[in-house]
Amino acid sequence: MFGRGARRSSDNTKYYDVLGVSKNANEDEIKKAYRKAAMKNHPDKGGDPEKFKELGQAYEVLSDPEKRELYDQYGEDALKEGMGGGGSSFHNPFDIFESFFGGASFGGGSSRGRRQKHGEDVVHSLKVSLEDVYNGTTKKLSLSRNVLCPKCKGKGSKSGNAGRCYGCQGTGMKITTRQIGLGMIQQMQHICPECRGSGEVISERDRCTQCKGNKVSQEKKVLEVHVEKGMQQGQKIVFEGQADEAPDTITGDIVFVLQVKEHPRFKREHDDLYIEHSLNLTEALCGFQFAVAHLDGRQLLIKSNPGEVIKPGQQKAINDEGMPQHNRPFMKGRLYIKFNVDFPDSGFLSPDQCRLLETILPQKSSKQLTDMELDECEETTLHDVNMKDEMRRKQQQHYHEAYDDDDDEQSMPRVQCAQQ
Repeated sequence: MFGRGARRSSDNTKYYDVLGVSKNANEDEIKKAYRKAAMKNHPDKGGDPEKFKELGQAYEVLSDPEKRELYDQYGEDALKEGMGGGGSSFHNPFDIFESFFGGASFGGGSSRGRRQKHGEDVVHSLKVSLEDVYNGTTKKLSLSRNVLCPKCKGKGSKSGNAGRCYGCQGTGMKITTRQIGLGMIQQMQHICPECRGSGEVISERDRCTQCKGNKVSQEKKVLEVHVEKGMQQGQKIVFEGQADEAPDTITGDIVFVLQVKEHPRFKREHDDLYIEHSLNLTEALCGFQFAVAHLDGRQLLIKSNPGEVIKPGQQKAINDEGMPQHNRPFMKGRLYIKFNVDFPDSGFLSPDQCRLLETILPQKSSKQLTDMELDECEETTLHDVNMKDEMRRKQQQHYHEAYDDDDDEQSMPRVQCAQQ
């Protein structure tokens, strides 16, 4: 097959090692190994581009009987020298990948030999009420997005071909230089204004009549956003691949971030709910009952036990009346109720009523003073105070004292040390 000068090479196992198969592997084993390794190492999936390239070269050789025979006998050097096999150049690894998987890339279409870039995600804030996340709801939202032009399939032209931009030589970027000083030159890179970074230009006559050569058109879309029971503040609802489309781009996601509005009565902490309720002194001492309108419209009857006394700031809990747990909506947290007790104003009771209450209420804990002890005491008067006003008064007092100290220091004569 080859001339007498041809020599066998020991370098004829590399491609088998790259795919992780033996030299006796059959066609199905080689295909299976390439499929698994190429999916894992594809650059659009975060894989190593060099490894992806090596996998493509190995599969291109070992899947072709003539090239494989040549490689097995004479190694990689024989392929590079063009000894049979149709030449020394390898195909683009992305083309090999797409031909293997039927022409589709991870972005849902042909990348035409170029690595696709990832499109940006579109993030929206979705305001919902506490009732919405308690009961679950569905929001219908109308959005506009860019889609590949249905008429030209995202080509931008009638013929489906575009010429290379001469302004940037097809790179999509232009470099300008300017002198900023003696012997100093600054280079700046910016998007080519002629092709807007695409590296292609479409003649006026060849432009698509629907998208005018822009390759994309506007589409209005109604999304049904399902807010599940028990979802948390800041939780995300993702619509994969629903963001703006663009040529040679993997479409990003539309992401809704929940913003739960503050409720006038209920407060939430994880799977628990908290409310406050005020009782008057009679209710706190003699019993109470009242209704609470829950987030699903039910009326909960809240009542005390016979003979129960409620202290100011005391809290009680009701099991299974809190928030539904996300992904387990039949499990709920607790509803906590904090009780505030409103006392009557001064002068509400007459002396006779006070004496009557003393016979019912627990005895006074304070020691009764004798007449002799009363004579030795100085009589004082209690005043009502507003602690906020008191704190404000003290701050003003401290400020004036500090200001007066500064004035005293400035008025004192300065003593200058005499030099010996």
